[in-house]
Amino acid sequence: MAFEIKTEITINASPEKVWSILTNFEAYPNWNPFIKSITGQVAVGQKITARIAPPDASEMTFKPTVLTFVENKELSWLGHLLFSGIFDGTHKFELQDHGNGTTTFIHSEIFKGILVPIFKSQLNKNTKNGFIAMNEKLKQLAEKA
Repeated sequence: MAFEIKTEITINASPEKVWSILTNFEAYPNWNPFIKSITGQVAVGQKITARIAPPDASEMTFKPTVLTFVENKELSWLGHLLFSGIFDGTHKFELQDHGNGTTTFIHSEIFKGILVPIFKSQLNKNTKNGFIAMNEKLKQLAEKA
């Protein structure tokens, strides 16, 4: 079974400005309410360590593999619970440039695996709310000054 969470927000800032905040992983503990930290070399094919804290849910640390890293456009990774097929998540950040100084930030994740039905309601609430909180904070930061 597959389940997708997809959120988006329009930010009154260029993709370059949004990207610079989004990829400043060292600053995540200072502003990001959902992804508390990302460490490791964020490059295609590399494993990173991500720590997330969905609202009203337990904090989790996992080691996904970076799938895409296209400057000012897209970052995605694939993580697994235990091993592939149990509970897999493809997490993606996309930036759409409107050419007028605004950017749509699309924050999504596709979950697959045999445990997805068990966690579906929690994902649709806690995880989705975490995405929305992160999106709103990213918008606030990018629109400053």
